[in-house]
Amino acid sequence: MYIAGPAFGARQAAGNSVEDIAGLCAYAHRFGCRIYVTLNTILFDNELEDARKLLNDVIDAGADAVIVQDPAVLSFRPGTILHASTQCAIRTPEKAAYLESLGFGRLILERQLSLKEIKAIREATSAELEFFVHGALCVSYSGNCYLSENITGRSANRGACVQACRSLYDLTDSNGRVLGRNKAYLSLKDLMLLDRLEDLADAGIDSFKIEGRLKNSSYVRSVVKTYSAALDALVRKHPNLYRRASFGHSSAAAPATLDKTFNRGYTQLYLDGKKGQWASLDTPKSMGEAIGKVKAVKRSASSARITVEAASPGLVLSNGDGFAFVRKDGGIGGFRGFRCSGMEIECRGAEGLEPGMTLYRNLSMEFERSVAAERVTRSIDVSLDVKLEVGSITLIADSEDGRMVKRTIPIDTDLARDAARMEETVKAQLGKRSCVYAFTVRRFICDGPMPFLGISALNQVRRDIAAELDGMPVKALALDRGHKSAHNSPAELDYTANAANRLSRELYASTGTVGLEPAYELTHRPGAELMRSRYCLRHELGMCPGDGTPLYLHNNGRTLTLEFHCRECEMVVKS
Repeated sequence: MYIAGPAFGARQAAGNSVEDIAGLCAYAHRFGCRIYVTLNTILFDNELEDARKLLNDVIDAGADAVIVQDPAVLSFRPGTILHASTQCAIRTPEKAAYLESLGFGRLILERQLSLKEIKAIREATSAELEFFVHGALCVSYSGNCYLSENITGRSANRGACVQACRSLYDLTDSNGRVLGRNKAYLSLKDLMLLDRLEDLADAGIDSFKIEGRLKNSSYVRSVVKTYSAALDALVRKHPNLYRRASFGHSSAAAPATLDKTFNRGYTQLYLDGKKGQWASLDTPKSMGEAIGKVKAVKRSASSARITVEAASPGLVLSNGDGFAFVRKDGGIGGFRGFRCSGMEIECRGAEGLEPGMTLYRNLSMEFERSVAAERVTRSIDVSLDVKLEVGSITLIADSEDGRMVKRTIPIDTDLARDAARMEETVKAQLGKRSCVYAFTVRRFICDGPMPFLGISALNQVRRDIAAELDGMPVKALALDRGHKSAHNSPAELDYTANAANRLSRELYASTGTVGLEPAYELTHRPGAELMRSRYCLRHELGMCPGDGTPLYLHNNGRTLTLEFHCRECEMVVKS
C-alpha cells in the first residue's frame, strides 16, 4: 500500500500525518503488508533538510520504503529502501538500468508502455517492477508535464497540478478553421487492466498499482476488492509461479461492478502496442453507467418528472441517486433524484434535459450503502495439530507465513462421557478466530482415553496461542534493496531530468551525464515542450495519417500548439 506523508507528495491535498502512518504500519505489518510513503516531488535547495527529516520520520514510523522522484533523496539516509516513482519517466531499458544502478530497489513504470516494452525493461534490470493497472491517467508522460507550471506556476512535479488537461478547449487548424468547440481534447479515460494481470505478470511486473488518491472510500474499497480477487485467482491458477506478497485472506463479498465507481470510461491504453480511442472528449468528469434513454420530461414550477426507458432489464433506481447527461451545447448537466419509482425520477433542476438523450447514473445510493454496510475482516490462517494424552494436551500451531508455536498444557484426568462429542467440541472451539488468526484443526490425535476439556479452557488456549503469534514478527518476504552495479548513464539529460537542487545536480554529474539543464520550474525555459505523449489528437479524431501540420487548442484567451512527431508516433504540446 502506498500513502502520502504530510508534505512532498505528488498530491498536495492528500497528505497524512506521521502518526497516522505509524498506526497504519503497525496494523499492516501484522499481515506482512508493506507500506510505502510517497516523497515524490522535486525538491528545491531550501527544502532538502525538511525532506530529509520527513524521510527519517516516516522510516522511524515503520514505512517499508519511500517512493521518490528527486534523486537527492538517495543521499538522505543510506540503507533506506527507495522506489523510483513513475514521475521518474521510466519508459526505456536504459533509464531503468540507470535508476537501478543508483540504488533504487523498485521501478514504477510509465503507464503508456506496451507489454513488449515492459518485457524489454524486465530483461534490462533485476529491480522490482511496478505498473499501474487502474485509475486516472495523465495525458503526458509522467514527470514530464509542465503545462500546469506554465499556465499557473503550480507544478505537477511538486504536487500542485491544476489539471489543465481536464479543461475544455476549442480546436482549430493552422488556417484558423474551427474543428471543434468546448471539448476535453486532452482528457483521457481511466485505466482498467483487470483482465490483463496475467499478461503483466508474465511480462515481469511484480506489483500492480491502483491510483486512488482523493477518491472516496467506496471507490477504494470496491476497486481494491475487485483486483484482489483477480490476483487471488491468478495465484490459484499458477500456484508454483506466483504468490501474494502479504498474508491473510479477506472476508469481503463478491467483487464490485467497477462501472459504479468513479470513472471517465475505461481504456487499456497502449498495452497491446496499438492506439485506440483513449480520450474522454465530452467531459473530464465521471458520467457513470448509462441507464437508458429519456422518454419524457414533465416540468412543474418546482420540480421535474422524468421517465426513462431502461437500458437493461432489472435496473433499479433509488431515492438520492445522482444522474448526468450531455446537453445540446456539449456541456454536462446533472441532478439528484429525490424520489425514484421504477424508471420514473422526480428531481429539481435538470435544465437542458430532453427526450431522446441518454441518462447516466453517476451515484448509486444502493451501491454506496452496500459498500458502507459491508464489514470486512482480514485473517491469517493457522493450522493446529492437537495431541491429547493422559494429563496433558499438546498443540502445535503453524501460521501461513511460517511462524510456529508449541504448547503443552497439563489437564485434569477426568474422562469425557462421550469421546466422539468431546472430539467435535475440541475441534469446534479451537477452530475459531482469535485476534487476526483463523484457526483450523489439521490433525487430531488422542492417545488413550478421551479426557474432558471445558469450553472456556479451550477458548483460553486458542487466545493464548494467538497472543503468542502476535508477539512474533511476521515472516514477510524480503524487500529488494537495489543494486549499485556499474551503469551506463543516459547520454544526455536536459530540463526534463527535473534537477531542481544541488544534490541532484551533483549526483547526475558524478555519473557522467552531459547536457543537464536546471528544472523547468527554475527557468521556465522558452520553447520547452509542456507535454509529450503517445496520445495523438489527430489519431483520436480520425485525421491520421496527416501532413504533420500543427493543430491549436484555445481556452480562456490562451493557445496551445499541438505538434505531431509521426516518426515517433507522439504528440507534443507547446505554449
